[in-house]
Amino acid sequence: MDLNLDQEKFESCKEQKPGYRICGRCIMDTTVSGVVFDENGECNFCKVHDGLEERYPLDARGKESLTLLMQRIKHRGKRRKYDCIIGVSGGRDSTYTLYLAKKVYGLRPLAVHFNDGFGNPVAGENMIRATEKLGVDLRTITSDWRESKDLKLSFLKASTPDLEQGTDVGIATALYGRAARENIKYIFLGRSFRTEGIAPLSWNYLDGKYLKAVHRLFGTIPLRKWTPDDPGFNLTVFHMFYYTLWRRLRVISFLYYVRYVISEVEKILESELDWVYPGAKYFDDLYQSLMTYILRVKFKIDRRLYFYSALVRSGQMERPEALRRVKEVYSIEDPKILDLCVKRLGITRTELSMFLSLPPKTFHDYPNHYSLIKKLRPLVRFLSQTNLLPASAYDKYFHCGN
Repeated sequence: MDLNLDQEKFESCKEQKPGYRICGRCIMDTTVSGVVFDENGECNFCKVHDGLEERYPLDARGKESLTLLMQRIKHRGKRRKYDCIIGVSGGRDSTYTLYLAKKVYGLRPLAVHFNDGFGNPVAGENMIRATEKLGVDLRTITSDWRESKDLKLSFLKASTPDLEQGTDVGIATALYGRAARENIKYIFLGRSFRTEGIAPLSWNYLDGKYLKAVHRLFGTIPLRKWTPDDPGFNLTVFHMFYYTLWRRLRVISFLYYVRYVISEVEKILESELDWVYPGAKYFDDLYQSLMTYILRVKFKIDRRLYFYSALVRSGQMERPEALRRVKEVYSIEDPKILDLCVKRLGITRTELSMFLSLPPKTFHDYPNHYSLIKKLRPLVRFLSQTNLLPASAYDKYFHCGN
């Protein structure tokens, strides 16, 4: 499988395209869906970053907020075996979240992992070592392989960039379902806007109605029906209302509250938990290799733009270095892993080429909840501010494209 496909030529000529612009502060440019620039040449994603910095400061105010949050969680979890759930993958972010929660802040987390059949063995070993060394119970929610594969194939046929829609919804429902079953009120996510940023909406749109619509058109395997503690791949607005407003489950982006420097964190994890780097950002999931390849070749999407930009804003990467790196094919596109993913999907390279040749689309081309979400904008803002939705949900839907 040829990984080059004139990437260097594409990078060198895109800046010559009429109307091309790039942010003067980070590296987000006009190849990014939904990017806009102010009079100073800064992009809207930088403004989202600054808003989150103001909301989650790393000064005395931020420490006080984190202390109060820890107190509330421990109080709510009294006389229970667990006081929070943490989604884990074996990658750096989720492993550090688990480490902080248990060893630094003294919480009693339950680690929950969603297995869709594409886990990186290195990340899996990291997960086992971390939970054993920290004395944390681990629950693995394994999806029905037929459902999981069918959803991946459905989104290849749908020809949108949301190639991991099934996995993203599966992770969310695994966490909500386990929290409902165990009656745990707090769910921790291992994300940091300072190191990862926020994906443009049309590159990564999460919506259970959208998933159902695509599956109805292209799927072949019936999906399980929803139950509160075993949601399967069901996460419509109705289900979100159930978990957020009725069950009052709170989703905490824990790394937003702490200083998170990648080089320092990796040293801690390596020395304390024998953690091993999986090989690339997102490479705790092998399917990300094929997904990255398809996004680049078919959609001209490079997700490094938004997470390198986050590192530039937070002072963890120099802007010239970020610009240099995105001119090279991302190392996650390992030819052997690409072939493995194609084989595991049960398709041929010819079939993959056929999917790549389909006209690109977005979530707007299929039924979804976006128009309803826009009508509920004040509610979405309230739910994000109160951690009933992830903290970045409001910005994701209203400040990062449309």
